[in-house]
Amino acid sequence: MREIKSDYGTLRVGTLEETFRLMVDALRNAQAGKNAPITVGLSGGSTPKAFYQWAMREKALPDTVIKNCLWLTSDERCVPLASDDSNFGNADRLMLTPLGVPSAAKIPWPMELPPTDSAAQFNKMWNARFGAQKGFDMCFLGMGDDGHTASLFPGCPLIGSNLADNFAAVEWPGRGWRLTITESGLARCAHVVVLANGTNKASVLKAILRGPYDPKKLPSQIHRGYASRVTWLIDEAAAAGL
Repeated sequence: MREIKSDYGTLRVGTLEETFRLMVDALRNAQAGKNAPITVGLSGGSTPKAFYQWAMREKALPDTVIKNCLWLTSDERCVPLASDDSNFGNADRLMLTPLGVPSAAKIPWPMELPPTDSAAQFNKMWNARFGAQKGFDMCFLGMGDDGHTASLFPGCPLIGSNLADNFAAVEWPGRGWRLTITESGLARCAHVVVLANGTNKASVLKAILRGPYDPKKLPSQIHRGYASRVTWLIDEAAAAGL
C-alpha cells in the first residue's frame, strides 16, 4: 500500500482486500488496552456490505474484537430494520448475527419512532450510556460521489449549524428522512475511517482534498477539523486524480 498525507487525514491506498484488512486492524487497535467495550459506528452502502461478507468468509474478526465492541451505525435510513435498505439491518444480517454477537451488544436506532423522535431518543440513550461529550471510539463512514458523508449531503442544513447534539434527523431532498451523526458528533469521535472506492469517486475526492474548502458543497471536507484522527481507505481507482 501507499500513503498520502493531506489536510483532511491520512490516505492509505491499496486493493479492496487490503483496505478491508486495515479496517480489521483499526478495530483491533481501537479496542486494545480498553477496560470496557468500545463503541463502533458502522456505515451503509455497497463497500460495507462487501466487507461484512469478506469478514465472514475470511473469519477475519478476532474474538477480542467480536466480544469487546458495541455495534451501532453512524447513520440510518428511516425504514424498518428488516428492510434491505437498513444500514443496521444489513450489518446485523450479514455479520453481527452470523458472528454470534449478543443482542445486548447491538444498539440500532429506534426505527419504530418518527425520525425526529428517533434521533431524540438515540441522543438520550447515548448521553446516558456514554456521555454527551463523547463520540464513537471507531466511526466508519463512506464518501458519496457527490461528496456526502454519513447522511450529511450537499446543502444539508445540519452543516455549519453548530448543533451540539451528536445525532440528528434530517430530510434529504428526494431521498426522504435520514438519521445521522452530526458535525459535533464526528468531531468527538476518537477515530474516523472513511471508505472510498471506484473511478466514480476520483474526481470528487480530488475536489475534496485539493479544491477550495466549502463543506456545505462538499460535506466530506468537514473531516479537516479533526484530521489527525482521520484515515481514508481508498483503492487506486479512487486515488487516480491525486
